[in-house]
Amino acid sequence: MTDRPIVLVTGGAGYIGSHACRALTAAGYQPIVFDNLSTGHHSFVAGELVTADLLDGAALARVFAERKITAVMHFAAASLVGESMTDPQKYYINNVQGTLSLLQAMRAAGCQRIVFSSTGAVYGNADSKELPEDFPCAPINPYGASKWMIERILADYRGAYGFGAFCLRYFNASGADPAGGIGELRDNETHLIPRAMMALQGHVDFAVFGDDYDTPDGTAIRDYVHVTDLAAAHVAALKLLETGHAGGSFNLGTGAGFSVREILDAIRQETGREVPHTVKPRRPGDPTYLVANPSAARKVLNFVPRHSDLATVIRTAWAWHQKAHPRKAR
Repeated sequence: MTDRPIVLVTGGAGYIGSHACRALTAAGYQPIVFDNLSTGHHSFVAGELVTADLLDGAALARVFAERKITAVMHFAAASLVGESMTDPQKYYINNVQGTLSLLQAMRAAGCQRIVFSSTGAVYGNADSKELPEDFPCAPINPYGASKWMIERILADYRGAYGFGAFCLRYFNASGADPAGGIGELRDNETHLIPRAMMALQGHVDFAVFGDDYDTPDGTAIRDYVHVTDLAAAHVAALKLLETGHAGGSFNLGTGAGFSVREILDAIRQETGREVPHTVKPRRPGDPTYLVANPSAARKVLNFVPRHSDLATVIRTAWAWHQKAHPRKAR
């Protein structure tokens, strides 16, 4: 037995969830990972793992009955935007129904604190250099819509049942644990930095989608926040819930943006190699700018990114990808 407060981490075998587990352990908590391993990795789990699905109410009930769980961090979700357009049912069942199943188990066990992994995708086609939380949410794909629905559900659970619930809207999660061992690893990699590094290592092709945007170099600009900083924000949110804070929705970004070409240039500077790429037309729905206004998180969560300078993001990501995707001839 342990005196450490127990936190259930759904999706804790995934990219952000596994980093959050390490942050929880360092902060004096005992994370219990609940993951069906559909996209997560057993090797990313440092502590206890319960291999089960959120739709399995009996498995959830057992987890809560056998342990004194004080709070939940909820990362488990299907998260591919493109797939959500072709298979929306998967996203509404997995993300929304799965969350309702989790909340039902939490209520039955008297556990009322949750930190939810939301997304900047709730804003939809926002095109902003400084996106605030009160910007109207109008998701343009089922993935973003499912996350927005969950935010609404959690707001209702706050009001009706007294839940404390933080919804943390990430912008572009990036980088890897400086200590090594975990990072971005997906069967279908769509994110810019890992895909560029996989292309450098000879694993995939890489395309720049659009070089005619109204930006200094013609490529789209995004806000990149280091996964270690995201994990720290989750722990800060949890600590606030323990003081009785009701929660709310907060952007997690840096407030600064980098273009696709700036990212490729930073990778070249770190690796000494040029990322092989082609230029293709813009993708429908890709805004020119998507940069957070993080001032609310700074004020409430004391969120000050310490690892999100571009050099650190690229250096830690590259250290990981050299291990995860060894160079091969093409």
